[in-house]
Amino acid sequence: MRTFKLAFALFFLLAASQTRAAGVRFIEIAASAAGPAMAGAVWYPCAEPAQVINFGDKNCRLVGDKLPLVVISHGRTGWFGGHFDTAVALADAGFVVASISHPHDNGRDPSGVDSLGVLVERPADIKRLVDFMHDGWPDSSRIDAQRIGLYGFSMGGYTGLVVIGGNPDFRKGLPRCEKSSFRACTQLENGELPSEPITHDPRVKAAVIVDPFPVFLLPADNLKAVTIPVQLWSSDPALNADHLSGCCATEINQSLPSKPEYHFVENAKHLSFLALCSPREALESPRICTDAPGFDRIAFHQQFHADMIAFFRKHLLNGRGQ
Repeated sequence: MRTFKLAFALFFLLAASQTRAAGVRFIEIAASAAGPAMAGAVWYPCAEPAQVINFGDKNCRLVGDKLPLVVISHGRTGWFGGHFDTAVALADAGFVVASISHPHDNGRDPSGVDSLGVLVERPADIKRLVDFMHDGWPDSSRIDAQRIGLYGFSMGGYTGLVVIGGNPDFRKGLPRCEKSSFRACTQLENGELPSEPITHDPRVKAAVIVDPFPVFLLPADNLKAVTIPVQLWSSDPALNADHLSGCCATEINQSLPSKPEYHFVENAKHLSFLALCSPREALESPRICTDAPGFDRIAFHQQFHADMIAFFRKHLLNGRGQ
């Protein structure tokens, strides 16, 4: 856990300074029969005045009762802090936001990336996170169990679609698996099957899904049980010719049984949805931090967050502000 705390603190030190009122606490969900230990963080409305965040923990007093909860599922090899600016924006708007690093599919431990095991475990991780926020987090009594949302990016988008009712097609001979090097496809072609059942969580009442991947495991017939409101975001296929991770959402837009609130972001790369980069990060991680010419990630995230907050308020708070 110490390594995650150090990484998180360094992340905020390197990130561009932001004046925020949100509090943030680190969490650790203990290993159990349900799964391995998970590290993460919780952002929440804070009683203290806004201040410049340049460190990890800001353990201030939480404000409010019957607060809505939003859980975050990151992309492949990501981590719980990869969408920290989105989490802060939601917390400033009155939501409690919880994010974990998915075991065996994060930057420290990528051992299960793209495997059948991770494809099954990821939705279960999110259910365990919701359980923890209701039963194990110190301020769990301040969360409204009837107001739970989900934000999923890339592989986290796949995770979110499964959590809200999608059933992956884990059959040998899938048309798009035949010549694919995707690890789960190789396993399926070798006759392997998941050892655990798929996890859904009906407590989630609304979901924001960005560039879900892999969509070929979720054909339209396997999404018929997805009936809650979905806000769907897509990056621009013209800028993602390498099909990096999860571009794009155009296909899933046609597959969902109820038409989602669909947003196509012209000139956006897949990774433009990740948190804003500091100047140092831009030099060290240009693949993550470099946007298309003329694309303003700061301005886009402001609009992205505003639209997401409006969506969650509409479907979790019946349009009420916080």
